[in-house]
Amino acid sequence: MALGDLRGEGRGWTLLSISAGWVFVLGGRFLVPAVLPQVKDAFTVGDIGAGVAVTVIWATYGLMQMPAGILVDRVGERRLLAGSVVLTATSVVVIGAAPAFLAFLVGCGGFGLATGLYGPARGTALSRTFPDHDGTAIGATLAAGSVGSAVLPLAAGSLVGGVSWRLLVGGLAAPFVIAGVLIWATVPSFNNGGERVDGIPVGDVLAAVRTRQVTVALTALTLMTFVFQGVSAFYVTYLTSETGFPQPTAAVMFSLVFAGGAVAQVGAGSIADLVGDRPVLVAVSAVTVPVLVAIPLLDGTLTVAVASILLGVRLGVPAVSNAYIIAVLPDSVTGTAWGLLRTTSFLLAATGSTVVGAMADAELFDEAFLLLAALTAVAALLYTRLPARTVGGNSNT
Repeated sequence: MALGDLRGEGRGWTLLSISAGWVFVLGGRFLVPAVLPQVKDAFTVGDIGAGVAVTVIWATYGLMQMPAGILVDRVGERRLLAGSVVLTATSVVVIGAAPAFLAFLVGCGGFGLATGLYGPARGTALSRTFPDHDGTAIGATLAAGSVGSAVLPLAAGSLVGGVSWRLLVGGLAAPFVIAGVLIWATVPSFNNGGERVDGIPVGDVLAAVRTRQVTVALTALTLMTFVFQGVSAFYVTYLTSETGFPQPTAAVMFSLVFAGGAVAQVGAGSIADLVGDRPVLVAVSAVTVPVLVAIPLLDGTLTVAVASILLGVRLGVPAVSNAYIIAVLPDSVTGTAWGLLRTTSFLLAATGSTVVGAMADAELFDEAFLLLAALTAVAALLYTRLPARTVGGNSNT
């Protein structure tokens, strides 16, 4: 379907505001890897220390998914989305003002916790607003995030020579506050069980997350996310230290990853709505295996640019996988179950940057890309076994 068909009855404004918030949530998350060389110099830490900082962001983000999912079912998406971006504004100020590496890590943890409120509410709000075209709506929103992930790190990489990394990170506070105001004004309150006062339906949640559909989809998604954590945290560092690119050039290559991802996210979500989830997930994950193998062999600007764009294709996976998992969860526990699954997935995947950082310090940077390629291949094989959607008569084979 065309993106223009997502408008009407205020839905276009809902999509716009949620997407705008995600631009800065995701773009801000990838701005930190873009300035890691300066952060390492400022605090005198090595690659593994830098990897730990990125892991802290993603681990705390993952830890917040379960509480955020519960809150979706209790207080609703509108409050969580607006509250998330306002709290994130505070965290980037803490990161930018950190006097020591420990304080920097605290700020990273705050950033992860605050942005962690956004993910579950974003997914359920879009699925409830666009039940028949959830893949397209989620894909469009994730694509907006990829635009932010391309533009913000590129701007940071270009400006960091003349502007302090602290100002670049802390300056994100203003757009976060503006996004919060826009979300509060345009996102509706959904009837999603916020009036419930009984305890968490543990049995229903466990039954929902133990299905074969969820198990296969979540395992493959976790592997894909682990790989991307490892790549994204050190892509700029790898290109500057191993390939020999200047940092501004490496920042451009990093941005090209998300430029390719933005196209893949819109396309993957729309195609999955038409032909089904499984073929799209298999194709998108499989195509990036040879790209990861090739990156250590490339040293030309043009070839690395092409590889960077193709590497971004893997970002089409969450657009389809998220819509699939949300669709197969029962409505009564969607938020709680989705939050639990995201916590599990992100906590495991967050270690990707630490693993790659440790391998880099052990002079195994090239071998790290081969490991990530192998894990991506496993995910592609898992997606070949993905069952069709079967909850509530909703099928998408």
